[in-house]
Amino acid sequence: MKRIVLVLIAAYVLSGAACTSTKPVSVAKGQLQSTARSIAGTSLIGARGATARDQDKIDDTVAGLCAARAFTPDECAAHDKAVNR
Repeated sequence: MKRIVLVLIAAYVLSGAACTSTKPVSVAKGQLQSTARSIAGTSLIGARGATARDQDKIDDTVAGLCAARAFTPDECAAHDKAVNR
């Protein structure tokens, strides 16, 4: 009986510690937008893919997304291969 009580008390204490040891974090919409803009960049705006300058804008955007691991390494390699033809 003492072991059961001891186990229940330990479980209660550990549960309470786990629930109160980390504070909830609020992320504002503005912070999410600025983070996304810093990763993807804004160079893609206005690019149509018709000129070499447009392709550079697309490459800048893909490079940021590859660095942030938004794309898989295989997808980034496929883009690099297509650009370097």
